[in-house]
Order: sequence, then C-alpha cells, then structure tokens
Amino acid sequence: MVIVKSWALFLFAVLLPSAAIAQVTVEKPWARATAPGATVGGGYLTIRNGQASGDRLVGASSPAAARVELHVHLREGEVMKMRQVPALEVPAGGVLELKPGGAHLMFMAIGKPFKEGERIPVKLKFEKAGEVDAEFHVGRLGESAAPAHGKN
Repeated sequence: MVIVKSWALFLFAVLLPSAAIAQVTVEKPWARATAPGATVGGGYLTIRNGQASGDRLVGASSPAAARVELHVHLREGEVMKMRQVPALEVPAGGVLELKPGGAHLMFMAIGKPFKEGERIPVKLKFEKAGEVDAEFHVGRLGESAAPAHGKN
C-alpha cells in the first residue's frame, strides 16, 4: 500500500506542474470591421508563451470564415506582399505579436461582413499547447491598433 501511495504522489508531483501552468495565453484578440461585400478579414492578437521551450501557432479556425490562414508581410523589392505561412514561432518565455503590417490571421471567405462591436470565436492550434479558444472583438473599419477592450 505504501508503494502505491508513493507512486501516486510521484505522478501527481510530476504531472501537475505541467498541467497547471498555462502553456500559452492570448491577449487582446481583435479584428477590423470589414466593408460590405468583403470576403476576407484580418485578425490580430498577442500570444505569450510561459514555457521554457518554444511553440508554434500552426493553424486557426472560426465559424465566421470558411478557413483561417496564417499570413506575414514580406518586402519584395519596393513592394510589400502578404504570404501564407504554415506556422508562426512563439519563442520560449516570449511573445508573438500579430498586428497590422506584420504577421496576422486572414479570415478567408467570411460568411458575412465583420461589424464593429461583434465578437468572433476563433480556435487557435498550437504544435505543443494544443487548441486554445479566443474571442476576437471587432473594431472599427480601418483601425490600426487593438481596441481598448482588455484581455480575452
């Protein structure tokens, strides 16, 4: 009986810390309102990784769009272009900021325009942390910074 209790305490001590610590946290998820007839929209947020090892954002999905892609802006000569990427790195103990003009989410084939004040549910998929739910606040059309609405 003592061996079983010792083994259970050992497992509890080993497994609890990794389960109790948030692997990644999401802050200030937001999207711009879209113009009538628009078929795409942009999403932005800050991701914090509290772990000693890096992670990767490998995908996202939302009922508001047929698909959600990970995009970056790249300079090709004098022209800035958007490109889809398979993943975005979230450094160990660090931050990944998705923002206008940089890495961001692209909501493709949106079902209806995003309207200011709405909330859009999004499921973020991480290589190590698994799935994390976020609710994106829709700001004004043309807004270039996160609306003042606090954390997710």
